[in-house]
This record gives sequence, structure tokens and C-alpha cells, in this order.
Amino acid sequence: MYVSTIGILLSITTVAFAAEGTATYYTAPYVPSSCYGYQNNGVMIAAASDTIWGNRAACGRMYRVTCTGPTNQGILKPCTRKSVVVKIVDYCPPGCQGTIDLSEEAFAQIANRDAGKIKINYNQV
Repeated sequence: MYVSTIGILLSITTVAFAAEGTATYYTAPYVPSSCYGYQNNGVMIAAASDTIWGNRAACGRMYRVTCTGPTNQGILKPCTRKSVVVKIVDYCPPGCQGTIDLSEEAFAQIANRDAGKIKINYNQV
């Protein structure tokens, strides 16, 4: 009983700290980046919008991103029911269409790329 209660509390706490936003994606090449120049950080990466950028403070932070639904009528069920953890390596400048601009590979893990833009929950891990 005690262990089950702790597990439920941990699950609730995790959900409670997730922020809501939107995600888009960008395509390779992924270097240079605002945070790391020409250093290759793989493909599970993202660019941060002003919402989380914090004047480069977001560089290197890891975020768990989960698709929660569509933002348009094009793809009614874009989500794959998976989450992805990405590293912030770049800046998505003003006019950015999403809270987090995921690499194409990261976006494809959580949603159909044809959706282009999705609703998400995200939290720093």
C-alpha cells in the first residue's frame, strides 16, 4: 500500500510540472548551432524559443517532450504516444512557430511529420 501511494504521488508530481506548448521541427544540417557552434550533438536535439531560451541559459538543458494533440485540421491524430528527450542546442528566433523546435528525427519519434506543428507537454529532466 505504501509503495503504491508513493508511485501515484510521483506520477502526479511529474504531470503537474509539465508545461504546455507547441512543437515544430527543423531539418539538417544541425550545425552550426547557437550553443555549440560546429560541435555535433547528435540528432535528439532542439532549438528553444524565447519562452525557454533565457538568454542562452537553456543551452544544454534536457527536456522530455510529449505530443498531446494536433494544432490544425490536417492530421487529426498526429501523436505516436511516445516521448522524446532532447538537448537544447540552438535558438529559435522571434517568429518561431513553436515553443520548442525539434530536430526532424526527434519530432518523428513523437508525431507524424506531416502534422508540422503539434501541441506538447514538456518538462526539464
